[in-house]
Amino acid sequence: MKMKKPVTPGQRGMIVQDYSSLTQKEPEKGLTSPLKKITGRGKTGRITIRHRGGGEKNNYRRINFAQEKIGIPAIVEALEYDPNRSAFIMLLKYDDGTRYYRLAPGDIKIGDKVICDKTTPIKPGNRLQIKNIPAGTFIFDIELTPGQGGKIVRSAGTAAQILSQEEKYATLSLPSKEVHLVLTECFATIGRVSNVDHKTEILGKAGKTRHRGIRPTVRGAAMNPCDHPHGGGEGKTSIGLIHPKTPWGKPAHGKKTRKRHKWSDKFIVKRRR
Repeated sequence: MKMKKPVTPGQRGMIVQDYSSLTQKEPEKGLTSPLKKITGRGKTGRITIRHRGGGEKNNYRRINFAQEKIGIPAIVEALEYDPNRSAFIMLLKYDDGTRYYRLAPGDIKIGDKVICDKTTPIKPGNRLQIKNIPAGTFIFDIELTPGQGGKIVRSAGTAAQILSQEEKYATLSLPSKEVHLVLTECFATIGRVSNVDHKTEILGKAGKTRHRGIRPTVRGAAMNPCDHPHGGGEGKTSIGLIHPKTPWGKPAHGKKTRKRHKWSDKFIVKRRR
């Protein structure tokens, strides 16, 4: 991380990423596609998600979350920044000449060799079935259904830990401290997701948020009664006497929204805090 000198008001207190360890190159052309911005609108053209719009134009990097190259070694050609996610990505060149993007673990370096197989050496970047990973190992990019590809633990700096294994299921401690059962036939990657210091980043000014496609948010208490349930009143008023609401009158700030009898309930051993 780099702390900016306060030579301008926007740089006072700004802490930004140091990208000197990444490869200074254009993204792989065959692995990118144009990313159309929908600015929070649905198929009718009306805004369905507020506070979105604008932002820089980006291309989408197609990440290989599945196991398409089982048993074929690959070498890390580049470590790159991805504007569409918090983690860094690595460009892999396989022995058959093909290239794929994957999520980069924190301890990977350019020139390292990685492989995806049912059984591989336990080292960062290698991908294998959970049943062949010893207890206590940190993993990420975890499948929930065999063959479906990695679905959970993909954000910057996150990792899950294998607590124990039985015949069919492995018990994992997720980053949210939830204890979850996962089939041992599922694949996972060894290590922790890269860009661990992402949570300490301080943007410093509103303009950097606008570059990310996020528009300003107005407090409900600053609105009129016709615009928000928290609006109106003489002077400054708190929302302590009423239950917090969304602009459409639904409960907010603590109301549980998880679906009852969800299919994954039987796999949760202990809820998150």
